[in-house]
Amino acid sequence: MQYKHHFVGTQASDLPVGKVVCVGRNYAEHAKELNNPVPTEPLLFIKPSTSLANLRAPVQLAGDKGDVHYETELMVLIGAPLTQATPEDAFDAIAGVGVALDLTLRDLQSKLKEKGLPWEKAKAFDASCPASEWVPMTADVDLANLELKLVINDEVRQQGNTSQMLMSVPALLSHISEWFTLMPGDIVLTGTPAGVGRLASGDRLQVSLSNLIQIETQVV
Repeated sequence: MQYKHHFVGTQASDLPVGKVVCVGRNYAEHAKELNNPVPTEPLLFIKPSTSLANLRAPVQLAGDKGDVHYETELMVLIGAPLTQATPEDAFDAIAGVGVALDLTLRDLQSKLKEKGLPWEKAKAFDASCPASEWVPMTADVDLANLELKLVINDEVRQQGNTSQMLMSVPALLSHISEWFTLMPGDIVLTGTPAGVGRLASGDRLQVSLSNLIQIETQVV
C-alpha cells in the first residue's frame, strides 16, 4: 500500500509525500560504534518517497541483498518551505513529529564506502523507511527531550534521547536548507542513537517515541 502522511486519530493529511532527508552520525556514540569519526557538520543523504512504508505494517526485509540493519530515529514533518532558513523559522515550519526506522543494507554500505561510492543502494531501496503516524507539533512537544526506544524480542536494543544529539532539530533543518529547499510534505530523519544491529525474519519489534507513539510490529 502506498504511503500517505497520517496524523494521530485522523484521516490522511493533505500534505504531499516528498523526499526523506537523512542525517548521519548525529549521535556521537553511534558514530563510534561503527568506527566512524564524529562529524564537525551534519552528514546528509536522501531517500526517495518510494522508501516510505507504514511502520505499523510488517517490516519487509530486502530479499537476498544482505544483512538489513535497523536505525531508530526521530522524524519531523515539514509544513512550510524552508530555504536558507534560520533555526527559528525552521522550528516554526515543523508540522509534526514521529518515529521511523532507517533500514540499511550494512554489508553493501561498507563495500560502497570502501570504494568511495554513494550509499543510495544501501539506504534508499523500496520500503527502507518504515514510518509511524504523526503527532502534531505543539507547545507540549519538547524536541530537545524526546526518548527513542526500540525493543526486539523483549530486549531493549536502542534507547536514546534527543538531548544527546550533536545538533538540535531546528539547527539541523536550518543547515539542510542552506543546501536544498525543504518543501511541505518532506521528512527529515534526525539521526540514530547507539545500538544498531541486524534484523531477522520473525523479530518482534516495539518502537516508541516518549509517551507520544508506541508501535508493535514484526519483521517478515
